[in-house]
Amino acid sequence: MIVRIMGEGQVQIADGDLGVLNALDTELESAIEADDETTFRSALHALLDKVRHVGKPLADDALEPSELILPPADASIDEVREMLGDQGLIPG
Repeated sequence: MIVRIMGEGQVQIADGDLGVLNALDTELESAIEADDETTFRSALHALLDKVRHVGKPLADDALEPSELILPPADASIDEVREMLGDQGLIPG
């Protein structure tokens, strides 16, 4: 799966890593629903850090379509709330 972090580029994520990313996404959703800025910020950074850690960066000149687009680390809680789908940022 190709994932783009806005402002950073694209990474390839293995299917086996989606479970842990979904767990982090659930924490992020809960923080947004509770309107808890501190937990939101921590959960967003944990999710993005994990994507960076498990993802294999694509070349800067690669033009692959992104299957998921994640917000930048400095996104506000309202910006991320607008990006949430029925299954969070990461479906599954």
